[in-house]
Amino acid sequence: MSLAVPSTPQPHAGAPEAVVMNTKQAAAYLGVAIPTLRTWRHRRRGPKSFRMEGHVVYRRAALDAFLDACEAADSRSNPELDPLNQARAAARRVVVGAAR
Repeated sequence: MSLAVPSTPQPHAGAPEAVVMNTKQAAAYLGVAIPTLRTWRHRRRGPKSFRMEGHVVYRRAALDAFLDACEAADSRSNPELDPLNQARAAARRVVVGAAR
């Protein structure tokens, strides 16, 4: 039985974490397939990227900001966007308006 080995290089103890990542590393960081990240880049929907010496790279801060934006836009993690909460709030407004 073989164990899975992480595909992204791990920093050595005491070494600073990488500020920029290539496409393979960024895809692993986000937990998506490399072709998905490339598609997002071409459709200008994913995290911000730029070219450095001819290679596409992503800043760790841009990846974190993208994850934060995805989380904020998801109704399961943002109660303000949850349709059930919106329905309950609308029902409360109707009940409070009828009581006046």
